[in-house]
Amino acid sequence: MRTMILAMLAAAAALLVPSFAASSGAAGTEDLVAAAKKEGQLTVIALPHDWCGYGALIDGFKTKYGIAVNELNPDGGSGDEIEAIKANKDNKGPQAPDVIDVGLSFGPTAKAEGLLQPYKVSTWDTIPDNAKDPDGYWTGDYYGVLSFAVNADLVKSPPADWSDLLKPEFKASVALAGDPRASNQATMAVYAAGLATGATDAAKAAEDGLKFFADLNKSGNFVPVIGKAASIAQGETPVLVYWDYNALAARDNLKGNPKVDVIVPKSGVVAGVYVQAISAYAPHPNAAKLWLELLYSDEGQIGWLKGYCHPIRFHSLVETGKAPADVLAALPPADGYAKAKFPTLDEQKTAKEIIAGQWDSVVGATVAK
Repeated sequence: MRTMILAMLAAAAALLVPSFAASSGAAGTEDLVAAAKKEGQLTVIALPHDWCGYGALIDGFKTKYGIAVNELNPDGGSGDEIEAIKANKDNKGPQAPDVIDVGLSFGPTAKAEGLLQPYKVSTWDTIPDNAKDPDGYWTGDYYGVLSFAVNADLVKSPPADWSDLLKPEFKASVALAGDPRASNQATMAVYAAGLATGATDAAKAAEDGLKFFADLNKSGNFVPVIGKAASIAQGETPVLVYWDYNALAARDNLKGNPKVDVIVPKSGVVAGVYVQAISAYAPHPNAAKLWLELLYSDEGQIGWLKGYCHPIRFHSLVETGKAPADVLAALPPADGYAKAKFPTLDEQKTAKEIIAGQWDSVVGATVAK
């Protein structure tokens, strides 16, 4: 089943980027480590520690190389990351990010705007050709599906599908994990809700998704805050639309207080591929390259697996027997992936433009941080 899932990703990604034969990767590791240590710092942005196992990955990087990690705006969205690069083009200080981890559609647009610099990691050949920029400006890193994270202590009849969220029993209960005008996760949630209505093209799905959230807001069921694990636990957002890996991490971290159910909806299942890239204006470019080397190594990919994410080199890890059996056993249920839609770059671009541009006028809810 998991091999089939990866094949689905590759097939979907084939619609995104032309296939090509990858070239060999990075410079000598020793020289790169020395150059990165000389810079002495790495600045990351929008990486909550419970997102995809990033807490352990950041700690591991600091321990392994003795390089400080400056963490900016951990609750930011993909749009915030891009804006941070733009705002700090001439700034080599602590507010300038070296690396970004953004939704798939943000990679090509950031490249087109000249905001990224190319780099091919040493494991480049084991990354699917159709999940990376041919010139190395961005590289797919992991993927998951949108789910409902539900406070089971408060919600006795959990939602099975998007339409359930409109029921009266979900009054003041449903939230997004970001602002749809800036967050890829939130944008894809609106798009997924539109797909669940039966829409087949991206524009219609985006429009129907906006209407769904307008109805959710009018009914009083929508909570206009950026939800997170703490808001689930506190009962502020008993139902949170969350990437499954974030929802499962929240479930584990809360340790049954409260009990959290993670539900993949019956329809409108959307898979999201995220990409990694280095800022064209990175103050610490060698530390950034070393960070990518860690992330795309077996060690880093297994770190993402432990955070419930399917890393982009998943197939390679399984084929070579390097993926630990206990980690594989802890992954999300495979059936949610079997019916997932992987939106193409064009579909994501269309949906993002409509949702970000019309959220205020159609939904009329300002999502507070």
